[in-house]
Amino acid sequence: MEVLQRTANRGSISTGAYEIDNSVKLECDNNEWFYRASPTEGNRRTFTFSFWIKRTGLGTVNASGVQYVAGQGQHGRMYFTNDYFGFRFDDGHDTRDITTLHRDTAAWLHVVVAVDTNQSSSSNRVKIYFNGVQTTAIDFDGGSYPDIQDQASGWFTTNYLTVGTAPFGGSYNVGDGDYDMRGYLAEFCAVDGQQLAPTDFGEFDSDSGIWKPIDVSGINFGSEGYYLNFADAADLGDDESGNGNDFVENNIAAADQATDTPTNNFATWNVLDITRTNTQGVDMVEGAMSIKHRGSNGWTGTCSNIAISKGKWYWEAEVRVTNGASMWGAYPVATRQANVFFDIYIGASESDGYDSGAAFYDNDDAYYHDNTATACTISGSTFNTVTGDVIMIAVDMDNNKLYAGVNGNWCNSSDNTLPNATGITLSDEPHYLAAATYTANTTNSYNFGGFTTDTISSAASDANGYGTFEYAPPTGYYALCTKNLAEYG
Repeated sequence: MEVLQRTANRGSISTGAYEIDNSVKLECDNNEWFYRASPTEGNRRTFTFSFWIKRTGLGTVNASGVQYVAGQGQHGRMYFTNDYFGFRFDDGHDTRDITTLHRDTAAWLHVVVAVDTNQSSSSNRVKIYFNGVQTTAIDFDGGSYPDIQDQASGWFTTNYLTVGTAPFGGSYNVGDGDYDMRGYLAEFCAVDGQQLAPTDFGEFDSDSGIWKPIDVSGINFGSEGYYLNFADAADLGDDESGNGNDFVENNIAAADQATDTPTNNFATWNVLDITRTNTQGVDMVEGAMSIKHRGSNGWTGTCSNIAISKGKWYWEAEVRVTNGASMWGAYPVATRQANVFFDIYIGASESDGYDSGAAFYDNDDAYYHDNTATACTISGSTFNTVTGDVIMIAVDMDNNKLYAGVNGNWCNSSDNTLPNATGITLSDEPHYLAAATYTANTTNSYNFGGFTTDTISSAASDANGYGTFEYAPPTGYYALCTKNLAEYG
């Protein structure tokens, strides 16, 4: 369902010298953004922006239909509209690529905008790069490149400055929820006074050819530049450039810090794989790790944006509604691709030769496969999952088994541990992680290890130190991320 492109970054396949530990999750529904109310003016002719973004919302996700990555005053703008990227130097000087659609929500995208209006060639005054490659498919929305030595830029002024949205309102001095972005940001850099190349921020991996980050700490950011690496959960707007140009967090908390990064890309739900029917469907929010069931009652759900064919994988989910008719499990890739926009019912009857996966179902507290229920017990007794319970899912692709547990105890086990548990059999083929729900107007949250809205009290990780979970993954099971995939997948 998603295609690996040469320059699409899902984390370095080989071990890189530079690692990014954190990103920040931004959600337009929550009006989450950063701002500086009164910055000092910098060089308005020459500057560079660089950032890594993992988009989790496509098309229209807010009232305006435009997702702004950053903005300043009335006319400084960086944005995605109809999934194309655009940059506004000032009014009448938009530089857009309306050829390249940025719809790969399984990948981290690196964007560089390098500006120098002192350049004699107009096409050198604004350069836009995606994953290290300059785009030449430029449209101006009726305008043009900036004039030579134009210093009327909307950027590096004293006007209200935002990351995650753009300023609007009567005086353009406040963020606006109608223009927020949805996704993850990492390594947001603004360089005052230099037009830099993408190779100042990244490089192609010599083994895989994937564009990956490099250490930017040696860059001279200029007096009004800034560098947000989102490493301090207690101060996510902290400027690491050395300039002290810190941002204020708007509706952003420590819990919005993520470990899903360009050097270790975690699975999320596949934003491109949304059930679309007349009466029900899903909306993906909170870093594509929460699913809203909209419309009327009916089975609907989605699959992960990373498939698995071998290895052992662990994830969790918090029950949000008692007897909410939810399922957590795994779904065959071939089945989902053949029925891409059909309603998901995990573990339904096999049809036309396609297996329908297997899952744990909360209303019955049982496994389902081929429309057959297998009762689950804990400590030899039946149980009822309720709001607040943590569902644990372990998928063993080496032996084609799926296991479920609740609150640290594994189902159908003589001692509640996974080694002694009896799971449910999966078909011998690649699978996605999958979830489904029946009840309308409910929101469920999930945790693949890179980000979750669930409250984590223990912060357990797998044996490699990846993922943040309520319960430690069983021995031999790992969070579904590119570092682990390189070793076990």
